[in-house]
Order: sequence, then structure tokens, then C-alpha cells
Amino acid sequence: MHPCALKIRQTSASDLDAVMAVETAAFGSAEEANLVKMLLRDESAKPVVSLLASGATSAVGHILFTRARLTSRVQAAVSILAPLAVMPHAQKMGIGGQLIEHGAKLLTQRGDSLIFVLGHPQYYPQHGFEPAGSLGFSAPYPIPKKNAGAWMVRALQPGAIDALSGTTVIPADSLNKPEYWRE
Repeated sequence: MHPCALKIRQTSASDLDAVMAVETAAFGSAEEANLVKMLLRDESAKPVVSLLASGATSAVGHILFTRARLTSRVQAAVSILAPLAVMPHAQKMGIGGQLIEHGAKLLTQRGDSLIFVLGHPQYYPQHGFEPAGSLGFSAPYPIPKKNAGAWMVRALQPGAIDALSGTTVIPADSLNKPEYWRE
């Protein structure tokens, strides 16, 4: 897909079917789609940034950023990226990266300091993410040692990692379940 043909925009309630279709196709089951639906309804996840990427004829990607908190005494706006989904026929075309960057720009403008993700340790570092555990950020639940590199953070504000490290991330209620943190 040519980058110029891709349109990225904030989702609306009328996009729910398209979002569910992208999530289900990308992950091969409705599990991630159901998580997205729960997070979109979860008051503790707000404000959310939910972006839909569309090609010429249909939706090809979706990304969701939800509000999280830190156990730190320092007040900071932080988000969790979960999930990022791209239709199988449109993968490896840069759509996921464009969604990440578009979301990061919106979160930076909103004043967020950090984005956290539990994801593929070879993919997300290409988009500015670093291992969160080694930088002093604990996941809500212990990450198995073999997957420790999958827990990552990206700074959106200069000095945010140093100022906020040594804390535990507390996600929205719908995401605050051990089964989502086993990667």
C-alpha cells in the first residue's frame, strides 16, 4: 500500500465494526477485539487515543492507547499501547509504524510523558521503545523472565524516564488482569 493512500484518523462510535474486524483478522481470534471493546467502555482507560488506518476501500489498521497511572508521587500522564493491529494482507508495509507515530504525536500534544507496551522486542524498539524493566518501570504483574524484554517504554518528554523511573505502571481496570501480562 502506498503511504499516500493511507488515511489515519481518530475513531468514532460508528467505526466499532471496522475496528473489531481489523483486530479479529490481525490476531486470528476475537480476543483482542473483545479487549478493545472493553477498554473503549472502561472509564478508567480514558482519555483514549483510538486510531483507524484506512486504505482506498477499507480499514487496514487500528491502534489503541489507554490511560495508565504510576505508583510514583510525581504526577504524570502516561498511556499504554494495547493493541496494535494490522490486517494480514497489509502487514509489513509500515502501517503499524505510522499508527504508532501518529498516536505518539497526539499523546505528546496532549502532554503525556511516557507510553508503555508489552509487545514484540524486535519490533517496538524500531519506534523508540526501550526495555522498561531495566529503566526502573515495573509491569502491573510480573513478566516471565524469558519475556522481560517485551515490557517497553517510550519517552515523549525529555527527562521523563529519569524523573519517573522506580515505579509500577497501573493500567486501566479492563487491562489490569494477570492474563494480559504473560506475553
